[in-house]
Amino acid sequence: MAVSRVLVTGGTGKTGRRVAAHLAAAGCAALIGTRSPAATGHRRFDWTDPASAAAFEGCDAAYLVAPTDRSDHLAVMQPLLEAAMRQGVRRFVLLSASLLEPGGPMMGAVHAWLAANAPEWAVLRPSWFMQNVTEGPHAATIRQEGALYTATGTGRVGFIDAEDIAAAGAAALTAAAPLNGDVVLTGPQALSYDDAAAIIATALGRPVRHVALDPAEMTARLMRQGLPADYARTLTRMDGIIAAGGEDRTTPGVRQLTGREPTAFATFAARAVAAWR
Repeated sequence: MAVSRVLVTGGTGKTGRRVAAHLAAAGCAALIGTRSPAATGHRRFDWTDPASAAAFEGCDAAYLVAPTDRSDHLAVMQPLLEAAMRQGVRRFVLLSASLLEPGGPMMGAVHAWLAANAPEWAVLRPSWFMQNVTEGPHAATIRQEGALYTATGTGRVGFIDAEDIAAAGAAALTAAAPLNGDVVLTGPQALSYDDAAAIIATALGRPVRHVALDPAEMTARLMRQGLPADYARTLTRMDGIIAAGGEDRTTPGVRQLTGREPTAFATFAARAVAAWR
């Protein structure tokens, strides 16, 4: 039975808005789940509000983006996932992360729950987004200081374009057969943040450097940006895993789900220069 109507949670965010666009292009109805609905086709959705269960009405699939202001994801998401199943949603595609194994922290716990309870499911585990340097906090420091700040040292990452994640998500949502598994998604190259800074500098035509912080400095920096202490420490630990080589890989995941090759970082940077000017 084909999927016909999808609730895209986080539907105005980095991947959600792109997933919705890919679904629309494929002729599949996409409803935008957002805390601030502002247009036709938007439904109010907040993982912390039980009334948000109504957003799943009439949908047979859902794209799941976990809340970004906490780390106890299963505790807050499970009640609405159970409500969605009661309303007839059968296919769930969760956005997780390459470093989060099933049963692990954050989205890893949701991953394990879906595998045990959902009729049809897929978990996308992308590496770090290329858009982190254009739509996240790195964008401001590149513009203002010509700098990227991380605690990754010389560790390498298979940076991935959010457009490729969205294409993979739409494919997993609409495929004739459910994936019922997880896929690690990367770009075509593993790069250090020093490499990324050099590529950005070439595209931008001015110097950009990577500033390597120690873990305590990184956690403090994230907390100054407004993140809760436990979440800041979790993100810093992820930087530490990168520093130790835990993200130094590429995979065929994008090609497996979409049939095409992922975007190279240099291609992304060349089209993104307006974000840094």
